[in-house]
Amino acid sequence: MSTDNNDTQDNNEEVNAHAEIESAEPESADVETEALSEVEALQEELAFAKDAVLRAQADSINAQRRAELEVEKARKFALERFSQDLLPVVDNLERALEASSGSDGDGISAVVEGVELTLKSLVDVLSKNGITPVDPHGEPFDPQVAQAMSMVENPDVEPNTVIAVMQKGYLLNDRLLRPAMVMVSKAAS
Repeated sequence: MSTDNNDTQDNNEEVNAHAEIESAEPESADVETEALSEVEALQEELAFAKDAVLRAQADSINAQRRAELEVEKARKFALERFSQDLLPVVDNLERALEASSGSDGDGISAVVEGVELTLKSLVDVLSKNGITPVDPHGEPFDPQVAQAMSMVENPDVEPNTVIAVMQKGYLLNDRLLRPAMVMVSKAAS
């Protein structure tokens, strides 16, 4: 009987060992599944972090570009106020030339010549600094660069044509600094 007991005990141990092995296999499968899901989660986090870094770099580059553009724009138009203050000086010199053009005399002609040279040098300085005149005489009226002061019937020209420029306009680097003051033709009524 003791051999039967031993055999039974051995069989029980074998069955228990077999059961432990079988139960251990699902546990290791669960561990593997958990490890795989953890790796996938970490890979997703890594991809998200890489994306966030790329976006941050792009934002940084865009901010730097915007800042460079703002600095360039500030540099380009820094003289705007100064330029606007100079324009009446040009206007007065032009008016002085117009007023003195009917007079004769040696003294006056010397003054006129001096004013002409002064005006020319001032206009050259303005031009060198990106300030250009807008003189739309004879052109179709453009409200982007001119301001109509009055409308006059004139059958000799097309309606909505600039027939007189009372004051030139000016551009600073192709941006309107001051609109031209003009008279515009209209159709006869």
